[in-house]
Amino acid sequence: MARKERRILLVEDDPALLAGLLLNLQMENYRVTAAPQGKLALAQLEKENFDLVILDLMLPDIGGMKILKTMRERGDTTPALILSARNETETKVEGLMSGADDYITKPFDLKELLARVAAILRRRHSEGKVIRFGSVQLFPEERKIDRDGTTIHLTPREYDLLLWFINHPRQVFSREALLDNIWQATADATTRTVDNFVMTLRKKLDKPRKPNHFITVRGYGYRFEP
Repeated sequence: MARKERRILLVEDDPALLAGLLLNLQMENYRVTAAPQGKLALAQLEKENFDLVILDLMLPDIGGMKILKTMRERGDTTPALILSARNETETKVEGLMSGADDYITKPFDLKELLARVAAILRRRHSEGKVIRFGSVQLFPEERKIDRDGTTIHLTPREYDLLLWFINHPRQVFSREALLDNIWQATADATTRTVDNFVMTLRKKLDKPRKPNHFITVRGYGYRFEP
């Protein structure tokens, strides 16, 4: 059965790499629009809807990080995968905190890149379907969660926090950011509240004594690894 066509904006200024990626993505039945410049990429994003943006950081006019931040400031939630030769931890963290869904460094393995593209698109189009990570299955329409075949009860706030993490995989969030987005103006909620809720999610959904989904970023906050 043919895969439903997904649209990808490929932002890359290296002609050889652009051509190679374009060919391989098209062979996977993706509809790809190429943008070798940042201004062109932003114009395409205003004109068309995409399922994914693959984004180089070092472009001849507008840098990829600026493009990403502009997208998020516009309210554009299109998933973004950064593909860059910059491998500094600080740059990776900045990209993920600015709204990137994944970050791959060059040189890269093509099979891994295609697998990550497919994973992002699965999450993008998983509404109404089963969401899986580790041994956990989440059924959004029923607000039901199973772990190893056992139904797990979450409070409404725990469920909201879990969905936030699932919808923002690998992004690093401070405790304050999670408070703003999940608890909003609740007067009695503190950063300690966030810690307690993450601890509860670990107990209910993660491996004992070895968290592998709800990861603490020391001195800052948390990220979710599917």
